[in-house]
Amino acid sequence: MYDTLIIGSGPAGMTAALYAARSNLKVGIIEQGAPGGQMNNTSEIENYPGYDNITGPELSMKMYEPLEKFKVENIYGIVQNVEDFGDYKRVSTEDEVYDAKTVIIATGAKYKLLNVKGEEEFTSRGVSYCAVCDGAFFRNQDLLVVGGGDSAVEEAIYLTQFAKTVTIVHRRDTLRAQKVLQDRAFANEKIKFIWNSVVEEIQGNDIKVSGALIKNVVTGELSQHDFGGVFIYVGMLPVTSMLTELGICNQEGWIVTDDHMRTSVAGVFAVGDVRQKDLRQITTAVGDGAIAGQGVYHYIENMK
Repeated sequence: MYDTLIIGSGPAGMTAALYAARSNLKVGIIEQGAPGGQMNNTSEIENYPGYDNITGPELSMKMYEPLEKFKVENIYGIVQNVEDFGDYKRVSTEDEVYDAKTVIIATGAKYKLLNVKGEEEFTSRGVSYCAVCDGAFFRNQDLLVVGGGDSAVEEAIYLTQFAKTVTIVHRRDTLRAQKVLQDRAFANEKIKFIWNSVVEEIQGNDIKVSGALIKNVVTGELSQHDFGGVFIYVGMLPVTSMLTELGICNQEGWIVTDDHMRTSVAGVFAVGDVRQKDLRQITTAVGDGAIAGQGVYHYIENMK
């Protein structure tokens, strides 16, 4: 029986584990990949206090190192279901079943798809959702980035170190990204823009992506453009499919909590990007984790 099981090892999950373990609780983290979550796909982090510039994988390892000192148990698995039995919770993976007095959901979010013709067909053959992972494979090519938020603009800037040109297509006539990122993008000679437009189709041959059909949402005009790769950043979806029995998610799938990270089920907490909230950043995820880590300690003390 664990005192708390944390599902997910992004910055929120690791911080929650640290705070819970420092309270002398028995803590386990269930994860299906390397510690860090989405941070591992981020080339440069410039808005995390204490660092002018650090890569996502580097920050991930710095957050992970203290957990070994406090003997946080790492459990590899893909969670299939979470059940509430009152005084304890049961977490089932594809292979094992684990019981805990409390559970902290830190599953984060995944990339939203365009759901256009060619997207699935050419995924990993020119369609990507991670510039850090795949950018180096597209040297001296013309690339398309879909989206207008922070992630889209950050990754477009990152891709310019490899690409011949990078074109950002956005359904509006202005970007949504932070002003500092917009300024960098506008000042970069390799970056071009297609405004008020969406990708209608991703095109290619038997081997890889060759271009995209783009539609102007104002005029309805279609135009074909040649690209060697398409990078998609149009938002995120919460990873909560394993929580259907708990009933803690809203209609869009995000988990609703109070300011103490408590869900509507006693003993179940949620932290980080999987929560319904306005700002999803590493700093806010860390704050969520600290609150939940202390929250499970107080919850267990009250159980006694």
